[in-house]
Amino acid sequence: MSDAHADDVVIDVRGINKHFGENHAVKDLALTVRRGEIFGFLGPNGSGKTTSIRMICGLLTPDSGEGTCLGYDVLRETKQIKRHVGYMTQAFSFWVDLTIRENLRFIARMYGMQDGHERVERELEQLGLKDRADQLAGTLSGGWKQRLALAACLLHDPQLLLLDEPTAGVDPKARRDFWDELHTLAARGITVLVSTHYMDEAERCHKLGYILNGELLAQGTAHEVIASQSLFAWSVTGEDLPALAVRLKELPEVEQVAAFGSVLHVTGTDHDRLKNALEPLMAEDRREWREVEPGLEDVFIHLMRGASEAKSAGKRK
Repeated sequence: MSDAHADDVVIDVRGINKHFGENHAVKDLALTVRRGEIFGFLGPNGSGKTTSIRMICGLLTPDSGEGTCLGYDVLRETKQIKRHVGYMTQAFSFWVDLTIRENLRFIARMYGMQDGHERVERELEQLGLKDRADQLAGTLSGGWKQRLALAACLLHDPQLLLLDEPTAGVDPKARRDFWDELHTLAARGITVLVSTHYMDEAERCHKLGYILNGELLAQGTAHEVIASQSLFAWSVTGEDLPALAVRLKELPEVEQVAAFGSVLHVTGTDHDRLKNALEPLMAEDRREWREVEPGLEDVFIHLMRGASEAKSAGKRK
């Protein structure tokens, strides 16, 4: 790696492991994230997303592995890492009987900021909270609570933001506004690590990784992650789709059948075998078939299925 590129690397870890008793929560995590990137962690509950984020930001010390975050060693310099990180948890954790401004000023005092009032006013302005600054935090909707939490993360000018499912329970417009703000921050050179369950949010990340049972199974851009799995897909519209779905699920060449409104999405891992299996159904009247690109959701269900089958096979040995 050239020095120019090395200067852009914010997170660079390898072989990171964490156990909680007999539970191997994170297994050999390897991750590189550059300055100004938004990296999305996807995976079901209990997959290791939050543990991975907490180790990277210095809140948990890995059992083993090596690497750096913001130039600091993730095993030995966790205190230094925490000074430069903004961490936003999933739960709302502010004082409900204080206003937005009072909450932020209190946090600024906790950081020991000499210019705390100025920084609070700056974040109120930048995140569109100025008009609500005197509103009690406990009366805010989910979207405005989320903005307050983000403002608190940004008060100390962090270089890295770690966001743990920040849009859970937030309405679609607030989610979109929040992501617009994340891209604005990334354009300023702030790196963002975010966990999410939403496929549309995953597609807005510069890069993403899918973690399951503590293992990072795939990572890269959305296009790279989709291409890495060699999945093939067809869409079908027309009459009597529920009955068709039942027939499709009986075909061994078909891995997934999913309904999206008035469209069925059919996927498999062998292009020619899948096409040959579908041809008798394509010959039937009243339906239209079209070969399409698989989506992220198709890929992640495929990864979950593969991991589940591998686990079952291991138990049978």
